[in-house]
Amino acid sequence: MIDEYPILSVAASFAEGITRMQGLEELRVKESDRLAAVEAGLRANGVKTASGKDWLEVSGGGAKGGGMVVTHMDHRIAMSFLVMGLASAQSTHIDDSAFIATSFPGFTELLNGMGAKITPGRH
Repeated sequence: MIDEYPILSVAASFAEGITRMQGLEELRVKESDRLAAVEAGLRANGVKTASGKDWLEVSGGGAKGGGMVVTHMDHRIAMSFLVMGLASAQSTHIDDSAFIATSFPGFTELLNGMGAKITPGRH
């Protein structure tokens, strides 16, 4: 379970208390440094975090949203933060969604069907 940590981190931001995830060193060498990208995306959307070489802590309580997430052209980062936008107080934005089709071609249509307002390009 390594590819699931971006969305798990988003879910943790809505949980109660602090979620600590360890053994995440592989996230540093995926399509991007996913650990750094997830932490930056969480912070951009009002979530408190702490991290180390191979761990991440996420403070729960809900994401404010409103921030811009730099995806580094990583489809899992993009999808995770678009999902965050469905539950955040404000919309969550990503810099590009073109590469989401890499792993989930119908993702945008599915989220739009759930009330998102995702359009091609910048979000």
